[in-house]
Amino acid sequence: MEIKFIGTGSGKTSLKRYHSSFIISSGKYNLLVDAGDGISLALLHQKILFNSINGILLSHFHPDHCSGLPSLIVQMKMNERENPLDIFCDENQTEFLKELIYHSYLFEDNLGFNLNYKSFVQKKFFEANEELSITALQNSHLDKNLRQDKSKRLSFSCSSFLFSIKGKSIFFTGDIGEQTDLFLFEGKKIDIMISEITHITVDELLEAFKRLNPTRLFITHLSDEDEHKVTELSYELPTEDRRKIVMAFDGLNVKI
Repeated sequence: MEIKFIGTGSGKTSLKRYHSSFIISSGKYNLLVDAGDGISLALLHQKILFNSINGILLSHFHPDHCSGLPSLIVQMKMNERENPLDIFCDENQTEFLKELIYHSYLFEDNLGFNLNYKSFVQKKFFEANEELSITALQNSHLDKNLRQDKSKRLSFSCSSFLFSIKGKSIFFTGDIGEQTDLFLFEGKKIDIMISEITHITVDELLEAFKRLNPTRLFITHLSDEDEHKVTELSYELPTEDRRKIVMAFDGLNVKI
């Protein structure tokens, strides 16, 4: 079992990092979490075969987390994929996702494989396969956008996730809105924490790390400026904590 960071960058395109995404592998199932702009190239860069991905989980629909999905499906088709592809998203966004794929001219009859759209419900656990279960909780990342949607046509779902895999728990914050989102799963056992850093301060994240007490914390969604903040933090931490807090980088492999 392992986590492989495919991209660790923020929403700002960088020559140093691809947009934030990672793969959780149970051995039997490879789940790609988020598929932003450039995901196909990022996977190639990490020598990940497109058709080795069994499922894709989308946290929300900002372009740096979802806009690479249609082109990734194209790459799978061009690599003669035959196995079905699971695509997980919030139940309120499933129809939009289907339209996005359709308007990308990706007709299932021509793909050569099936797209299994799997809607998840907030606060209810769901399974990727028999070894990997997931719980999604709505966070506040998109709350500020509610006021801007005059037409009231949009769903503002943005999820944080708790993954359970063979007795281990992984908390992924996703993109969040404020520090309170870091505690959505407080009270649950957390072995590994994967947190973004763009929308919170280093001090806020450090406070959450101390309260939640994961075995390890991996910091992702990093801009160049964020890198400097996290590097400065590492010098201030006690040696024991310094080993537990890792600034993730593209290609980092973590055994679970």
